Amino acid sequence: MGKNLQTGGRLRPIDLARGHGLSTQAVRNYEEAGILPPAGRTPHGYRTYTSLHAGALRAFLALVPGHGHRTATSIMRVVNQGAVEEAFRLIDESHAQLLDDRRTLQAVESALRDLEPPTAPESAAGSGPTAGSGPGGTFIGPLAGKLGVRPATLRKWERAGLVRPRRDPRTGYRVYDEADVRDARLTHQLRRGGYLLEQIAPLIVRVRAAGGLEPLEAALRDWHGRLSARGRAMLTGAAELEAYLRERG
Repeated sequence: MGKNLQTGGRLRPIDLARGHGLSTQAVRNYEEAGILPPAGRTPHGYRTYTSLHAGALRAFLALVPGHGHRTATSIMRVVNQGAVEEAFRLIDESHAQLLDDRRTLQAVESALRDLEPPTAPESAAGSGPTAGSGPGGTFIGPLAGKLGVRPATLRKWERAGLVRPRRDPRTGYRVYDEADVRDARLTHQLRRGGYLLEQIAPLIVRVRAAGGLEPLEAALRDWHGRLSARGRAMLTGAAELEAYLRERG
């Protein structure tokens, strides 16, 4: 009969599982994945664990919220292989990613502050698509002029999915509605901040999903909260990992 987690003696898979709200199969899977050190075996072939395995499991479960399942698995695997420096490198990469995410959020907030209220659509009167705007929208020439970019740049942004103008059914010209103008202006601000198109694309998706800039404020608050939660989770994970490293000696 295995002892429970409080006794510090041998632990059965069921003891380790119950102590962390897991199934015994999950514990076996974690061992097979290298998250836990190899289990001992009884003369009859049954797995036995110790407080070291419990510490490894606590460390892994604490690392997951801050680093994600894949990175947490990699960290524990290299620690159990004795490659502690590689574990530190993986942790550093996660912190660098969190910092990059914070900077991206700051750039979005700065870009939104810099955006001016959208102007009313211009009259359709003019000499062509570069001289005016169509009903309910603006053509590529006037929009490019307002942003200070070339029409070719807007077409490039369209290919990247950053703007989605419709086509005038009579002329085939691109027509940018208010949401397209907003997305183009936000893209322009972020490009000026040094962000690549592939970095901007997911941010534009967020703006569209929020339904505009005003509802995006709630999304931004949620974004702040999730980044803070990740940062705090990383602290918790670091504490449990340090305890496990000390126990490993």
